[in-house]
Formats: sequence, C-alpha cells, structure tokens
Amino acid sequence: MSVQIGNIELGEFPLLLAPMEDVSDPPFRYVCKQNGADMMYTEFISSEGLIRDAAKSRQKLDIFEYERPIGIQIFGSDIEHMREATEIASQVNPDLIDINYGCPVKNVACRGAGASLLQDIDKMVAMTKAVVEATHLPVTVKTRLGWDDNTKNVYEVAERLQDVGIKALTIHGRTRSQMYKGFADWTLIREIKKNPGIKIPIFGNGDIDSPQKAAAWRMEYGVDGMMIGRAAIGYPWIFREIKHFFNTGEFLEKPTIAERVDVCRTHLEKSIEWKGPKTGVFEMRRHYSNYFKGIDHFKEYRMKLVTASTFEEINEILFEVADNYSAEMA
Repeated sequence: MSVQIGNIELGEFPLLLAPMEDVSDPPFRYVCKQNGADMMYTEFISSEGLIRDAAKSRQKLDIFEYERPIGIQIFGSDIEHMREATEIASQVNPDLIDINYGCPVKNVACRGAGASLLQDIDKMVAMTKAVVEATHLPVTVKTRLGWDDNTKNVYEVAERLQDVGIKALTIHGRTRSQMYKGFADWTLIREIKKNPGIKIPIFGNGDIDSPQKAAAWRMEYGVDGMMIGRAAIGYPWIFREIKHFFNTGEFLEKPTIAERVDVCRTHLEKSIEWKGPKTGVFEMRRHYSNYFKGIDHFKEYRMKLVTASTFEEINEILFEVADNYSAEMA
C-alpha cells in the first residue's frame, strides 16, 4: 500500500528529509534527493519574515522541479500572520505546506512559536485550522511528544489536528525540554499509530541513524514512514542504505572516498549555483567535516577546505583528497 498525503503518492514506506535550519537548503536537498529521499522540506520559514518580505525568508521559498514532492515549512506565533504566510508560500506552488510545532530552540519556542504551542493546544488547533483554510494544498504538521515529561499530550494533538484537516503528522520522539539530548522514545508514536481514530499517515522522527535501526523500528513501532534529519548531514547515502537494507536485508557498501568527494563537489557546485560564488563557498564550509567524518588525519585538509575561497581552489583540494586517501585505502 502506497502512503498518500492528499494526492501525493509516496510509495510503500517513505523516507523523508527533515527540515533543518541552515542545513536543508536546495543544494543539500539535491544530494539527498539523488540518494533516495522520497520527500523533502524547506528549512523552516518565519511567518513574520514572509509577511515583511524579508530577503532571507523569501529566499527559503526557492524550490526546484527536481525536488518534488517538496513541502514548505512555516512557523509563527500569530494565527493571522500564519494564515497570510500560508497564502504567500502557496503561491510558489510547493506540493504541501508543513507547520512547525516542534522546534525547541529558544528564539523560536520562547517567542510562542514552534514547540511552544504544545503548551496551548487550543491555540495550536485554531492556528492549524487557519492554515488549512488558507491553502488549496495538503497541510501537514511536525511536532514533539509534548513540552516536558509531565505534558506528553501528542496523542490528543494528533486527534484534534486530524479533525481540522491535516493530512499527515510527523512526531519527533522527544519533548521540548529534552531538546536533542537523551534518546528518542517512539512508544507514544506507536500508540498514536494504533489509535483506530487516526486515519492520516504517521511518520516517526528522532535517532534514525542506521539501516538496522530503521528496519527494527519500522517493525516495532508500525509507523507509515520515517523522517531523517541529523544522520543525513554530510551523509546523504543514509537514504539509499536504508532502502537497500529494507529490500534485500543486506548492507550496501559504504561510499568510497571518491564518492564522498564527488557528492561533496556536487553539493558545492549547487551551493554556488544557488547563492553565487562568495556565499556559496562560505556556506559550504559547515559541511566538509561531516562529509569526511571518520577519516584519519583529515584535519589538515579540513583547514584547507574551510579557508579556500574559490571553487577552483576547493576542487583542487578535493582532487588531492581523492588521490591520497583512495591510494591509502586500496
């Protein structure tokens, strides 16, 4: 059975790329899509920024045909502004609109947005209803288990948000107070999935970082699909590795150094294409250590990569990395 969100067909057990601030931009999404991500989201976009026409928020609306299906994720604390932001985001023709009720960081949650709305479910429901009514697109939600251990209210949230028209729900298995610490607990996610009243797809998120864990949790928690975030940073191969394991029960070979260099170079090229040479090179710097994580004595190359200022220089260093390490590992 294919998982469906509105009229979007996602296949039997979709793997979604999480919306991550300063990470899930078009260049990063490109390499994840190439490696098997079934659906992706933009970085979260402030409703206030969209209404004020702030350049940074506007740029986050950039989506490309090859990325489909893709959702635009918005967040905010004012219901009317969320309605307006939904209308603006719908105009660039994404496949769906996603509402962020999960972001735990201070400058979002302490301003009444993101995970903060887990403290006021009535407002969350009213906001969701306003967003659903403001667009012709399917609306989905990403949230957490609750604000803290004493208020794990996502079971009620799931029912009430489904009632006002959301088409899918992604749940991160932590509370807001946990931030990203400790372990994700998917037991409540399983209970929601088992609730006979819940008809929409339920996606699990949090701590999926290997094919065997993905396979074990798929069986154990019965979700309709999984959203992967931090494990994909610098390692977009996670999607194809999980799919291969699902299909064959075998592990795919890890990417070679040459493949890592190749995908890193593609990411850089897309970054420059999208943001221009200066910003494209600068914004790529945060990714190098992740692409080459676990490689011995890489520090010297990393320093070169993060100080190089042109595509040509970086390309030269990447060739050197491929040559030196491939020879060592042969």
